[in-house]
Amino acid sequence: MPTLHVRSVPEDLYDRLRQLAQLRSRSLGAQVVTMLYEALDEEEQRKDQARALTSIRRRRFTPPKKAASSLDLLREDRRR
Repeated sequence: MPTLHVRSVPEDLYDRLRQLAQLRSRSLGAQVVTMLYEALDEEEQRKDQARALTSIRRRRFTPPKKAASSLDLLREDRRR
């Protein structure tokens, strides 16, 4: 299994990671690996959501340029 070394970790971040690891009854290394997996999963979800939104925007209905506005259609209907 590869080893990852991280240099220059701010002390406050290190302390927060260590506290979280203690709270979850994990080693510091196990906590960091868990958080990396979670961050990567969240990134994949963001990409999937962005793809879905792009697809929705592409399929969104846009009326033809010469079509009457909905306000004009409502006014015409009320006049009847």
